[in-house]
Amino acid sequence: MPSNLAYHGPLGDIFNDHAENSAYNAYIDRPAMLELAGDVAGRRILDAGCGAGFYADALAERGASVLGLEDSAVLVEHARTRLGDRAEVRRHDLNTPLDGLADGSFDGVLCALVLHHLADRGRFLAEVFRVLRPGGWLVLSTTHPTADWQHFADSYYSEEWVDLPLPDGRHSVRLQRMNLEVFLGELLGAGFVLERLTEPRPVEAYRELDAGRYDRLAHRPTLLAVRLRRP
Repeated sequence: MPSNLAYHGPLGDIFNDHAENSAYNAYIDRPAMLELAGDVAGRRILDAGCGAGFYADALAERGASVLGLEDSAVLVEHARTRLGDRAEVRRHDLNTPLDGLADGSFDGVLCALVLHHLADRGRFLAEVFRVLRPGGWLVLSTTHPTADWQHFADSYYSEEWVDLPLPDGRHSVRLQRMNLEVFLGELLGAGFVLERLTEPRPVEAYRELDAGRYDRLAHRPTLLAVRLRRP
């Protein structure tokens, strides 16, 4: 199994510091994912791969009851500090079964920028399907296949494990490339029904912070997000 799939040790601190205000996390992915989740008031939501707790924080603020799962001990502590008693956070490797979570016990599952780090995506998607109630939704984001293709400058259809440099220039994380056919094929093959697919752009607020970078990010795909339903 590839190593370094989660933000362990100092990578967890780097991610916590970076994700709060980064263009990709704060101004592209989080707004898109929360919009796809919709009204969560009174709903039981699983934040699968909750990281430092930014999405769980927003979901709890909107009235959801949230359980966050995260494999990095460092990020678990960041999430618990950020969330306090407003959400529960447990340490868990998403490559393993979601033991202790009952069938049909969640109204929705949010999985932000995690799928491409998992070594056993099939098992994970099967477990998500199991813990969702019939009619429940999965909101999921990943790196855009076209952006990966341009970054690594090789075959668009590559499914190789690659190292993605982090903004500090000293660390990297492992991810597996997926083209669109593989990405959607795995989701539909797990039994989900696709309700919406979006290629998120930066929100307007980011233009005020960095107009030049806003224009660059608004004109090329970086991330891919979907909303799916369990029939």
